[in-house]
Formats: sequence, structure tokens, C-alpha cells
Amino acid sequence: FKWFSPSSKHAGLRLLGILDVQNTPCAREAILHGAGGSVAAGLLYFLATSRVKRSFDVGFAGFMVTTLGSWFYCRMNNAKLRVQQRLIQEGIKNKVVYEGTVMDPTKKGKAEAPSGPS
Repeated sequence: FKWFSPSSKHAGLRLLGILDVQNTPCAREAILHGAGGSVAAGLLYFLATSRVKRSFDVGFAGFMVTTLGSWFYCRMNNAKLRVQQRLIQEGIKNKVVYEGTVMDPTKKGKAEAPSGPS
């Protein structure tokens, strides 16, 4: 089991052998947020109750909830961003295709524009 191979430039950290953290979008941030959520939840529960085992359980639950929440939030934002980028690319392509023609969406008829001072 190798963590880093000098001959492979794309080798990354694998979590549980299935999730390539370095190359998977949002994975690194989600795990870091989960670690912070775990520490915060476990420490706060321990300070409130002084129960060590239960604090560990609460910390683990905090890790799972924070990691999954951060993962889904990031993935949803990435999906929304990809849709917006696709719409912008189609708009730019249409502008290049129709620029200077009668179908140019940026050209407005002179009847629509106000004429003279009001």
C-alpha cells in the first residue's frame, strides 16, 4: 500500500481505498469540515456532560453529519455552476453565430428606442 509514488504524478490519498480525496471534487473540503465539526461537537458535549465515551460518539456523529452536509452543499453548488457555465457558453456561441445578422439578439429595432428628448 503506497501513499505516494514518485513515478505517478496523479497518485493521491485514498480514503478507505475507494475515495481518491485529491482528485474528487469537494472531498478534501468536506473531510476538513467534518474534522472540525467532529472536534467541536465532541468537545462541546464533553464540556457539558464530562462523559468521555458519549463525547466520542457525539464527535463521530458530528463528523458524519458535517462531512455529508458539506459534501452535498459543495456538489450542489458545483452542479449549479456547471449549468450556468453551459448557458453562458451557448450564449457566447450564439452571439458569434448571429452577430451582424438580422437575427442578432443584441440589435434592437429603432422603433423600440425612444427618439429625441422627452
